[in-house]
Amino acid sequence: MKKVDKYSIDNTDYTVGQDNIQKWGFDVHNPVFGTSAGLIVLFLIAALISDPVTAKAALNGVKNSIINSFDVLFIWSGNIFVIFCLALIFSPYGKIRIGGKGAEADYSRTSWLAMLFAAGMGIGLMFWSVAEPVAYYTGWYETPLNVAPNTPEAIKVALGATMYHWGFHPWAIYGVVALSLAFFAYNKGLPLSIRSIFYPLLGDRVWGWPGHIVDIFAVLATLFGLATSLGLGAQQAASGIEHVFNFQGGISLQVAVIVVVTLLAVISVARGIDGGVKLLSNINMLVALALLVFVALVGFAISMGSIPTTLAGYAENFFALSNPHGREDQTWMHGWTVFYWAWWISWSPFVGMFIARVSKGRTIREFMVAVLIVPTLITVIWMSVFGGQAIEQVVDGVGSLGENGLTSVSLAMFEMFEALPFSNVLSVIAIVLVMVFFITSSDSGSLVIDNITAGGKMDSPMPQRVFWAAIEGAIAAVLLYVGGTEAIEALQAGAISTALPFTIILLLMCVSLLMGFSTERFRD
Repeated sequence: MKKVDKYSIDNTDYTVGQDNIQKWGFDVHNPVFGTSAGLIVLFLIAALISDPVTAKAALNGVKNSIINSFDVLFIWSGNIFVIFCLALIFSPYGKIRIGGKGAEADYSRTSWLAMLFAAGMGIGLMFWSVAEPVAYYTGWYETPLNVAPNTPEAIKVALGATMYHWGFHPWAIYGVVALSLAFFAYNKGLPLSIRSIFYPLLGDRVWGWPGHIVDIFAVLATLFGLATSLGLGAQQAASGIEHVFNFQGGISLQVAVIVVVTLLAVISVARGIDGGVKLLSNINMLVALALLVFVALVGFAISMGSIPTTLAGYAENFFALSNPHGREDQTWMHGWTVFYWAWWISWSPFVGMFIARVSKGRTIREFMVAVLIVPTLITVIWMSVFGGQAIEQVVDGVGSLGENGLTSVSLAMFEMFEALPFSNVLSVIAIVLVMVFFITSSDSGSLVIDNITAGGKMDSPMPQRVFWAAIEGAIAAVLLYVGGTEAIEALQAGAISTALPFTIILLLMCVSLLMGFSTERFRD
C-alpha cells in the first residue's frame, strides 16, 4: 500500500483498464459492471412482482424522512459548493489548465457550451419553465417565503425563486463533480471514474472495494435518475401529442415515446460524441434559441420587463432562500428547494462525468465561468420569457392557464402556447425539443455509465455503449407499462434517496480536489 502524500497522486502504478475483462465484445471492469448489472436485474424482477403503489409509498416515506431530517445539510452544502466554485474563479488555481499546460480543447467553445447545457438543464427548462413560476405565483403548493399568492410581489418572488432553483446552486453541484473528475483524469492520469477523485484521501485503496462501492453507487444513481427522467419526459411529450392532435394514447403512447427515444439514442451512442450528442446538442440549441426568440418577440414588452424582474427577485431573495434556519415556509422549502438539491446531487455523477469528458484543454477559470455563470445567464432569459408570459396570462385571465390555473405540470407549456400565434406549430416544436433533449441525455448518460463500468476507459467497444442506452430505456418502459406513473414516481423517490450519501461524497470531493491542486502548483 503506497503512502499518501502530496506527490503520491503522480506516482501510483495503476493503469487504466488493468482490471478489465474482455469478453463477448465487451471491455468491462468486472466488480463494477457485474455488480451493477446484477443489482439492476434484481430491481427489475422486484418491480415486475411488487405492487407499485406500495413501493411508491415506502420509497416516498424514505425520501420525505431524508428531506425533512437533513434539510439543513442539503441547503448548506449547496451554499458551500457555490462559494467553492466562485472562489476557484478568482483564486490562483484558476490558471491551471485541465490536461496540463500544453493541452488543447477538443471542441469549439460553442459546441462545448451546447453540450454542457443540453446534458445539464435542457429538458428541465422545457418541463418547468412555465409550471414552476405559475405554481409559486398562485400558491399551487405553498409559496416561497410565505409571499401572498396572486399579488404583484408574488410575481417577483416567484420568478426569483424559480431562478434560485435553476441558477448557481445546481451548476455548482455539477461543477464540483465535473472539475474533480476532469482534473484527476487529465492532469493526474487516473481513470475517468468517481473513485479517482478520492486518491489523495485513500491512496491505492481506491482501486479496491472502497472504490468499487463508490463507482457502483454512481452507476445506480445515474441509471435510475436517467430512467426516471425518461419516464417523466415521456409523459410530457405524450401530453403534448395528445393536446395537439386531440387523442388519448395513455400509457401505450408514453411507452412508444420511450421506445422511439431509446432507438434514436442507441443510434446516437453508436456514432460517438462527435457524430451523436455533439451534433444533436448543436441542432437542439439552435431550435431552442429560435423558439425562445419567437416567444420573446410575441410578448416583447412582457419578456423585456420580466428579465429585470427575475434578476431582481433572484438577487433580493438569494440569501433568504439560502438560509434554512427559522423559515416560516418550511413546507415549501422541503417540497421544492430541498427536493431540488437532492435531485441535482443524485444527478451529479452523470452530468459531472459528461462535462468532464468534453472539457479537456480549458483552464479552471474558463471552466467554472462556463459551467457556473454562462448557463445561469441563459436560464435567466429562458425563465423570464416563458415564466413571465405564463404569469401574465394568469394575471389577465387569458387562455387555459388564465382560466384554470396550473392543472398539469406536463401540460403547462402547451397550455401557455394556446394563447400565442401559431400555437400548434410551437407545441410541435416543443415536443421535438423535449424528445431530442432526452436523446442527448440518454446518449450522454450511456457514455458516462460506460466510462465507469469500463474502469475509466474512454474508448470502450460500441456494443457496450449500446447496451447501457438500451437498459435505460428498458427500465423506464417496463416501469411505465407495469406500474404507470406510480412506478416512475417510486423510482424518482429512490433516486433522490441516494442524494444523502452523495452529499457527503461531494463535500469530500472539495477537500480532495484542493489536495490535488496543491500538488499541481508545485509542479514544474
